[in-house]
Amino acid sequence: MSQIAINTSQNVNINFNISSIGERILAFIIDSAIKIAYGIFIIYLFFKIFNLGYILNGLDDWSVGAVYIILLFPAFIYPVVLESLMEGQTPGKKIMKIKVVKIDGYQASFGDYLIRWVFRTIDISIAFIGLISMIISKNNQRLGDIASGTAVISLKNNVNISHTILENINADYVPTFPQVIGLSDNDMRIIKDNYLKALKIDDRQVIHKLSEKIKGILKLEVDPTKMTERQFIGVIIKDYNYYTGKE
Repeated sequence: MSQIAINTSQNVNINFNISSIGERILAFIIDSAIKIAYGIFIIYLFFKIFNLGYILNGLDDWSVGAVYIILLFPAFIYPVVLESLMEGQTPGKKIMKIKVVKIDGYQASFGDYLIRWVFRTIDISIAFIGLISMIISKNNQRLGDIASGTAVISLKNNVNISHTILENINADYVPTFPQVIGLSDNDMRIIKDNYLKALKIDDRQVIHKLSEKIKGILKLEVDPTKMTERQFIGVIIKDYNYYTGKE
């Protein structure tokens, strides 16, 4: 599975798995089924339950079409509204555990979701151009994604999260920062993954930013003459394992 490196608002690169084309198609099918179900329900409600079919009597074709558009309008705007309300997800995307994100690391705005929605018609209707675009583009982006500067990532973890935060500690280990209990497993996974990658290529800038971010979140003050940034992050990882019992 290909990955995309997204530069967060804290200028730290975090790698995410790109959603596969199959996952996106399944999410699209689920969302389409929901929209079709809504259409059937609203038409049945309008014509059968409330028996309002007489309203269409005597209307010209354009007026009849306008009535149907009004009734089915929620299904048309379904993607853009739900992605805005659910922070990049629709029910289909949520079930498939995928999400729309901005490539620049910022939270996607309503305008971004709107651009994706406007291009949806082109992506779907013109010779499967959206599918072709996803196949040939680097990050499986359809035209709407490219235009809005977004990508769809997978939120699935192929490896149990606890496997990525394990750290060997001695039985007589004495923790230094009890504040680490304020971090989550996912926080620690991100910290450790990026710390190990930075160590591998000796990226001092990432190590510095990680260190400052941890200190800011946990409200810690560390004397740099007694503990380097690398030692600090290593201690944070070990302390987290100690307090959470990750053995």
